[in-house]
Amino acid sequence: MGIPNDDVVLIQLPKDPSEPTIVTVNCPDKPGLGCDLCRTLLEFGLSITRADFSTDGRWCYMVFWLVPSVSNSCEIDWESLKNRLVSMCPSCLVPFFSFNYQQGDGNGSTTHSLIYLLKLCCLDRKGLLHDVTRTLSELQFTIQRVKVMTTPDGRVMYLVFITDGMELLHTKERRDDTREHLISVLKNYCISCELQLAGPEYENLKALPSLPPAVAEELFTYELAGKGSKELKSDMMTLKKATVTVDNLLSPAHTLLQIQCVDQKGLFYDILRTSKDFDFQIAYGRFSSSVKSYRSLDLFIRQANGNKIVDPKHLNALCSRLQEEMLQPFRVIVVNRGPDTELLVANPVESSGKGRPRVFYDVTLALKMLGICIFLAEIGRHSTCDRQWEVYRFLLDDSHEFPLTSCRARNQLVDKVRRTLMGW
Repeated sequence: MGIPNDDVVLIQLPKDPSEPTIVTVNCPDKPGLGCDLCRTLLEFGLSITRADFSTDGRWCYMVFWLVPSVSNSCEIDWESLKNRLVSMCPSCLVPFFSFNYQQGDGNGSTTHSLIYLLKLCCLDRKGLLHDVTRTLSELQFTIQRVKVMTTPDGRVMYLVFITDGMELLHTKERRDDTREHLISVLKNYCISCELQLAGPEYENLKALPSLPPAVAEELFTYELAGKGSKELKSDMMTLKKATVTVDNLLSPAHTLLQIQCVDQKGLFYDILRTSKDFDFQIAYGRFSSSVKSYRSLDLFIRQANGNKIVDPKHLNALCSRLQEEMLQPFRVIVVNRGPDTELLVANPVESSGKGRPRVFYDVTLALKMLGICIFLAEIGRHSTCDRQWEVYRFLLDDSHEFPLTSCRARNQLVDKVRRTLMGW
């Protein structure tokens, strides 16, 4: 028999605000469940300080110790988080042996959120785009695509394609509440605010204008040790100490991966995303607390067919990908685009097609903190020979306070964006 939905996700709030919140998930298993749960935690602006989880392939038990991310200024809605997590878990009111593991949700069907288009026209000011992004995040919207254009008369047009984590945007009350929140934040800077179902224009924005070959090569083959400021180089040298050790002798049924690397935001999500992309199962795992800014992970894994991973080529490919995710979870470069300066940020897309949460939030926050105005912004996809990437492009306004023609200012920009994304 199953267990009631109220017991699927338990949230234990701390008595002391300095202590972490403990979230326990106990439900039937399905492929990629751990990755999907971690993605949602990241989307809510939470960092995992510690985690324990186990599964026998049919039932899954996970415990997360959570604190707000460094860059998160939004209040956590724990009830909404619980509802989101429960909705991702397979149904617990039916016997687990009758569950079809290939289905897309807990009720045996695959669902897709509706895409809505938010049209905003505003007077420009520094930090405006981040304020819009933060408000949408607080209201539990996810930005799927965005196009931001500045007109010669100082107005900004926002085309923001969003999905609703609460799945209520089809109601007039939810749409009115969204508009009211945005207008209250933007105040007199807001000229108009419209919200409607997205049309064919969404598909037209999926592909970015093609990147120049030289820019694409620099972005997707970015050498960590050769770019950035002295401070950034020092951090990258620390990152290069990341190790992945394979042990096929300790357990008769599982391959043991022992991972050690510098602590960074979304680390557990990146590792579980890799496991999902490589289609291997984690039978038991422990994500230990940070010690001197380092993390240690022990993962007992096996292939989808239940066998250990013994093929050297498969193991080498897996270890290489894990190290890449620890060393380069993001690609950040600054290039010239004609007479303008362009910031590009890229991160891998899940095999399911989902992009990483809150990247746009963190990048716009970093730009706001530096006092840099955004002239144009776009989100799209770019495919390389072996994977797909989500690419964020920002055309930036130069200023006397932050002259982007300066090599030092560009290094400072890359450094700030990377540190904000990594949660440092």
